[in-house]
Amino acid sequence: MTSSPTSADGPPRIFDAHRRQARLVRSAARFDQADFLHARAAANAAESLEAILRDFPATVDLSAHAGVFDRAVRASDAAGRVGAVSTPATLAQRAAPGAAALPLGDGSTDLIVSLLTLHWANDLPGALAQIHRALKPDGLFIGTLFGAGTLKELRAVLTEAELAERGGAQARVSPFADGYDGAALLQRAGFALPVSDVDRFTVNYRDLFALIGDLRAMGETNVLNGSVRPLNRRIVARAAALYAERHALVDGRIPATFEIIHLAGWKPHDSQQKPLARGSAKTRLADALGVRERTGEEPD
Repeated sequence: MTSSPTSADGPPRIFDAHRRQARLVRSAARFDQADFLHARAAANAAESLEAILRDFPATVDLSAHAGVFDRAVRASDAAGRVGAVSTPATLAQRAAPGAAALPLGDGSTDLIVSLLTLHWANDLPGALAQIHRALKPDGLFIGTLFGAGTLKELRAVLTEAELAERGGAQARVSPFADGYDGAALLQRAGFALPVSDVDRFTVNYRDLFALIGDLRAMGETNVLNGSVRPLNRRIVARAAALYAERHALVDGRIPATFEIIHLAGWKPHDSQQKPLARGSAKTRLADALGVRERTGEEPD
């Protein structure tokens, strides 16, 4: 099994930061062939910003794949309110969130975005705390990460195939966060008015090999810490057969489930709406994001 040694100086190391960086470097040339999940997350972030009628002059993108958010926001109605998007200087600072101190001054940033990267953090609360410190009072964080249902079919067939061929199995798909934990994680890191939503959908592939090809192009293949025993052809062939047998659609394609957890939270400020008393109605999403809602009588 994959080891997760615990250091006296921090949390267990679930992921190998150097392996993660190597995967991203290897995938860079092919990323634009499989960037649809990141583009979906970026479009959602840009849409959220369209409804927030305030400026974000100092904006930082902590996503491992730089540029996806910037393209989405420049094509949106929020383009004029979001300043030039900067990114940390090195891939190492974006590949493994929380592994090193962010190169951002405390209280220096109006908006921080992290798209489909935080699920690689060994210390997710710590990574969120660093983002919180870098925001100005009333600054906004928008983040996305893969949720627990992501690749559930792949996880099951790989485990079963390896057990059948070897009599034991390693973890091959990363553990992902539960979408219901999102708001609590933000609150724990000090964010006000936390919001968490889950976008769950399936993508259909020709076969298992096409799915794995996309994951490699995204840089989303296994980077669990510890030694990894490569899969052999028999295991992969058995997994492909199991996938088709259990999940194939009428046309022969196979579905892959993805969950994208969308997070939003504000750095506390006196001007913000105060939490309601325990037992009263919860804060509306529109209020939490500070948006102006349209009524049916207003023009589109």
